[in-house]
Amino acid sequence: MGKILGGIVLVAALLVWLISYLIEGPLRRQMESGMNASLKGYAVSLREVDFHPVGFSVTLRDLVVRQNAHPEPPVAHFPYLHAHVHWRAVLNGRLVAEFDLKEPRIHVNLKQLRAEAKSKVPVEERGWQSAALAIYPLKVNLLTIEGGDLVYIDEDPKRPLYLSEIALQAENIRNVYSPEGTYPSPFSLEAKIFETGQARIRGSANFLAEPHPGIEAELSVAKVALDYFRPVLSRYNIKMSKGVFAAAGKVEYAPDVKIAHIKSLTAYNLQLDYIHAAETAVKEEERVEKTKEVAKEVSNEPDILLRVDDLHLTGQLGMVNKATDPSYRVFLDNLDFRLTNLSNQFSHGEAKARLQASFMGSGQAQATATFRPETKGPDFDLNVKIEGTEVKTMNDLLRAYGNFDVVGGVFSLYSEIRIKNDEIDGYLKPIFKDLNVYDRRQDKEKSAFRKMYEGLVGGVLNLLKNQPRDQVATRADISGEVENPEASTWQIIVRLVQNAFLKAILPGFEREASPDTKELPEK
Repeated sequence: MGKILGGIVLVAALLVWLISYLIEGPLRRQMESGMNASLKGYAVSLREVDFHPVGFSVTLRDLVVRQNAHPEPPVAHFPYLHAHVHWRAVLNGRLVAEFDLKEPRIHVNLKQLRAEAKSKVPVEERGWQSAALAIYPLKVNLLTIEGGDLVYIDEDPKRPLYLSEIALQAENIRNVYSPEGTYPSPFSLEAKIFETGQARIRGSANFLAEPHPGIEAELSVAKVALDYFRPVLSRYNIKMSKGVFAAAGKVEYAPDVKIAHIKSLTAYNLQLDYIHAAETAVKEEERVEKTKEVAKEVSNEPDILLRVDDLHLTGQLGMVNKATDPSYRVFLDNLDFRLTNLSNQFSHGEAKARLQASFMGSGQAQATATFRPETKGPDFDLNVKIEGTEVKTMNDLLRAYGNFDVVGGVFSLYSEIRIKNDEIDGYLKPIFKDLNVYDRRQDKEKSAFRKMYEGLVGGVLNLLKNQPRDQVATRADISGEVENPEASTWQIIVRLVQNAFLKAILPGFEREASPDTKELPEK
């Protein structure tokens, strides 16, 4: 009897093997052609299919997806994809599928991304869901990914942006376990960012929401090296040399609500320069206008919340101006900047900022600001104090705007500015102490004309000196209407620095003789 049963089992196993063998070739071709018929702008190739009659499951090996416009490198490679019936859902009267992916690799570069952006076919009409049904004729309800990689290459292939060791699990995608709710489907994702960073997302989703899925999730990222973003940031005139990023917060994105609530955002050990150049000036202005338009669209919108409870930056920030001759760099070293309660919603109250730094590597800089809810344009107070900066560290700046330099002296600046109801009121007072514009020993290589000019500048400065204190002090009063009431708060602050700050310092000390200028007691 045992031999008979053994023979029956052997025959059954051979029969299953034979059926699988006969089916797998045609099944592979059918799947491949079905996916290619469904996809728009992409094509797939499939090396092997294993069919398992017992359990009614299939295993795909080396499924490769290419973009038609730029087929190399492939945008996706799935070494192992297993699809089978989600038997737990069967108990709930639903026939759906589970997809298990091991070590999938998604690879996108800038050319492919731009081709995707130019496509007139909406993402939801590209045929991805139909392609999944060509693999397995049941809709996915449980998706598991192990050891995934996501790589994006911008312009420098040596500095890719990538996630590795991606682990994702999304359950109840078809909502078969519970009545339809807001976010019935739990999911979790963990990944490694570059070499040292970590990302974790925990939340729930409504994958069936229209016109797009909705999610609600807590997220955290830590130890992300910012210099990997160098190729992307360079297109925006930003040079990122180093820095580490971390953040934690909540995101909710659905058809009727959009929330990004960052509880903490930290970038430490920064080394970042914004580079202005004559050849990029037009694009820079276009970006400013575009940013202003976006800010107006989201400001105080009831269904859009953008909020940062605590933003903390440390390191070095600079601005390089290559549009002057010579070019110059102004920077803050040993920066410690903190901004709290930043929001696009007026009801959240004032945002406060505090800054401490070393100006030009020598002087001490302090600044505080209060940003009030903007109901009729920008509304803020700004107080700045810079003390003890060695003027010779500013020589490139002096050469660019005043056509002279110095060999000694100390610079300080005091400023208080208030903007409210499209009116600006305040002052800037720069003070130069112990200035030495011309030194025969250090300037012996300069031309005779240059020596004469700098000697003349030095003479003018001597006339303006406050003799008891041996210092040059001038004050620029700032009052009147805001030139562009439609400008954003940050635009106005940048313009104040670019215009009033530079004009008060360089080299127009003739302000001292202007009837609009009043002497301010030394702080």
